[in-house]
Amino acid sequence: MRLLSTTYGRERGEIQGSKHMSVMMHFLFLLAAVLSCHGCPDKCLCFSQTVKCQNQDLDAIPHSLPANTKFLFVTGNNISHIGVDSFPTSLEMLTDLYLSGNQMETVDAMVFDNLPNLVRLDLSNNDIQTFSGRAFLLENKVQLLNLSRSVHNHSSMDVLQSVLQSGNLVQLTALDLSNNDLVILPDDIFNSLSSLVTLSLQNSSIITIQNGTLRAPPLLELDLRDNSLRDLPATSMEEFDLKPALLIRLSGNPWRCDCFIDDMLLWLKNSTQVVDVHNLTCSDPEALRRQPLLQLVPARLKCLGDMEGVLETSYVFLGLVLALIGVIFLLVLYLNRKGIKRWMYNIRDACRDHMEGYHYRYEINSDPRLANLSINSDV
Repeated sequence: MRLLSTTYGRERGEIQGSKHMSVMMHFLFLLAAVLSCHGCPDKCLCFSQTVKCQNQDLDAIPHSLPANTKFLFVTGNNISHIGVDSFPTSLEMLTDLYLSGNQMETVDAMVFDNLPNLVRLDLSNNDIQTFSGRAFLLENKVQLLNLSRSVHNHSSMDVLQSVLQSGNLVQLTALDLSNNDLVILPDDIFNSLSSLVTLSLQNSSIITIQNGTLRAPPLLELDLRDNSLRDLPATSMEEFDLKPALLIRLSGNPWRCDCFIDDMLLWLKNSTQVVDVHNLTCSDPEALRRQPLLQLVPARLKCLGDMEGVLETSYVFLGLVLALIGVIFLLVLYLNRKGIKRWMYNIRDACRDHMEGYHYRYEINSDPRLANLSINSDV
């Protein structure tokens, strides 16, 4: 009986102790939350080491951010410009900065100088027109840069190129340039990104890959889906072969299935790098549309489509030239209509006189009396 009583008392004490411990932990958790929210900016929500200022129609980065902020979300606002005054105090614990959807146009020099441990930067869904090559610290720690849907004009490529070639992003491992209007990438745009392993160029209107564009970075993942690629240059395939661990995505491009795609077909059948190779289909000619590339027989591919296109273009050009000549001719006739009218009257009168003389001679020849009279008159 004593044993049961002792055991019961011990268990009861343990239960009470665990309750006290639970209450204490809950209190400490609330205290930590309150302390972390100390100095939280207006229109922002602060919790633990996260600050969220989302969809508040802000026109600048809020100041007075908690010093222990690690994750900062300032998205869906109207911040068109960020500069050195955007982060006036040092935030040494900040690693993740999200500034998407702010209609941002300008990123000034030294804007991130007070964020020495920044690792992930999201500038997607903006309209960046000016991006200083001095925006990042010389020895920064940025590993992920998201610029998706931020370059809406091909002329802004110079701005993007100055940032990527600044030499300040040596630790960058992932770059997202998807859903932009890039068209053609400069051949040396990625040369300074010595640590880049993941590159997304999906849906960026790219029409070709120039020689040397992807040679420098040690890529492991490359996304080229949904662009405007018609074929792959031989130099690009050679560069891909130099990176045997590279995984490539190419679906969604309008591949032209003619005799010029032979080398690409051979490469696709012998390479294991294209992870979506079974989804690659022909866009033209019409007879091969939606035909999987792996099912094509190179010996049966023709180049008539190109010749037909050239002939069609030539016919259109010839028609335009003839139409222009016709318009010019009609214009000349209109401007000289009075002179042409006089000329036509003169021709009419000359024809009338000639016909009257011919008619007179005919009457003489047909009447013997008039014929003899004409002979006597001649004598």
